[in-house]
Amino acid sequence: MKIQDYIDRINYKGDLTPNLEVLKQIQKAHTLNVPFENLDIHYDNPISLDIDKFYNKVVEKGRGGFCYELNGLFHTLLKTIGFDSKIISARVYDNKKEDFGREYDHLAIIIKLNQVEYLVDVGFGEFTFHPLELKIGSIQSDPRGNFIIEQFENEYYKVSKINGEIKSGEYIFTNRKRELNEFSEMCNYHQTDSNSHFTQKKLISKPTEMGRVTITGNTFKVSEGGETIKEYEFPKEEFGKYLMDWFDLDELQIKATNIE
Repeated sequence: MKIQDYIDRINYKGDLTPNLEVLKQIQKAHTLNVPFENLDIHYDNPISLDIDKFYNKVVEKGRGGFCYELNGLFHTLLKTIGFDSKIISARVYDNKKEDFGREYDHLAIIIKLNQVEYLVDVGFGEFTFHPLELKIGSIQSDPRGNFIIEQFENEYYKVSKINGEIKSGEYIFTNRKRELNEFSEMCNYHQTDSNSHFTQKKLISKPTEMGRVTITGNTFKVSEGGETIKEYEFPKEEFGKYLMDWFDLDELQIKATNIE
């Protein structure tokens, strides 16, 4: 891993001292500059749990990815520059089933700084810009909204977003250190099983300072300040044009690339 190339990829300009302020800024830079996307799943490019392949895809090819890739790679960067970092397993809330997914459904990061632990996540789509302190029951303000971490069943914690009187559970997680290869089964599930939401439609999404730009299937959506300001369907054959115009990615290159 070439640290400077990674830093340049996420357009981060500050120093790399492993402290909370640097963690905040580097997490925000990563989230703003690396999209959450599932395109390889729809172009038959298998995704395997290999940090070198994550690096090639995200840094050298300027792509995005989903949680295993984005958080897996970011965790490696954080460790390399001196942060006390570990990866953890999380289970994402499924609105249709009204329940949380299986273990290893999602990969997130815990950072320990001065004996205080923080939840870090650059691979969940719409989430925080900054780390959340692993502090039970306190509302924490972030540029992307208010969040709370609460004790859940047994060893789990639940992170929720608070919108007025509405508390929306995002996922539950344990604070147990995991290894990347433990996520293999669920990584394979999410890219091959028809029940996985990742196999349903092509998706690419990236936040802006004030909102988010998303392509889902052939639907284009822009939001600002929590409100949808633009949403419409476009002809399916124009997907490549929207991908280039809004994410600076070449669909033909993605189709022709096998990450393996």
